[in-house]
Amino acid sequence: QVQLVESGGGLVQAGGSLRLSCAASGRTFSSYAMGWFRQAPGKEREFVAAISWSGGSTYYADSVKGRFTISRDNAKNTVYLQMNSLQPEDTAVYYCAASTQTATGTERYEYDYWGQGTQVTVSS
Repeated sequence: QVQLVESGGGLVQAGGSLRLSCAASGRTFSSYAMGWFRQAPGKEREFVAAISWSGGSTYYADSVKGRFTISRDNAKNTVYLQMNSLQPEDTAVYYCAASTQTATGTERYEYDYWGQGTQVTVSS
């Protein structure tokens, strides 16, 4: 089992940047694919980005492609989401998740473990 703790959220103006981190417990972090999802008020939780266990494969939602970058450091048991050119529509609670089922899954059911989320608010 793995526990996930997100950090790095906050309030930023449109056009700004934030870097989210997700620290994982346990010794098997490098065997998990990792993903980031987000949930805006009144909306379903949606896929943002995913990265394979080795970091060799990544996948992004069209809405963030070219603006967000997912990366991981297996030595630090941490996955990151660098978010640039943030827009008000990026406002949401951001969740990291770990998967034993897939390399770069885009569906919630493909992920086994979830963090508690971190709030990102982008003002216009």
